[in-house]
Amino acid sequence: MPRRGLVLSSFAAGNSGPWRIESISAVVGDGLPEATHLNIREEDTAIADDASWVLRGVTSNGRYVRRAEQQRLVERQEGLGRTRATRAALIPIRKTPAWWDLAQDERRAIFEERSSHIAIGMDYLPAIARRLFHCRDLGGPFDFLTWFEYAPEDSASFENLVARLRGTAEWAFVDREVDIRLSRA
Repeated sequence: MPRRGLVLSSFAAGNSGPWRIESISAVVGDGLPEATHLNIREEDTAIADDASWVLRGVTSNGRYVRRAEQQRLVERQEGLGRTRATRAALIPIRKTPAWWDLAQDERRAIFEERSSHIAIGMDYLPAIARRLFHCRDLGGPFDFLTWFEYAPEDSASFENLVARLRGTAEWAFVDREVDIRLSRA
């Protein structure tokens, strides 16, 4: 189950950490520098000086989600850190200024009514756990960081999930996306 409240987290890529970086791929726009490992730290925990890059985001209240959708997500999603979930993906994205110029109800209409973002995600629960971090207001290079964890046997399902989401109307508003695949070190 997702943690409640604002939690600042830092994703630091470097030469050591509990997650081994298998690949870093630029999907749209600029990529990120290569690194071998990833550390994830909550709150104001120190980050190693030798980090290749650091991305920060905060967990927050649900956005673009209706109560019934939120309840179904909470009921179906398992927590992060499951022993069998030895694969992960960190997918930072930035949306276009045109996206942010839309009113919230217009973004919701694209997000769910046209793109079925929540409905697509529900198809892969509980096998694929996820946590969304907001970072647009932190001044970093991305608007969102999405962290996914899954078992090796769910890798094909994860690929299907990502392909389905990238094929939606919502993704026309993405102008930078990096796909970082990891395994527990």
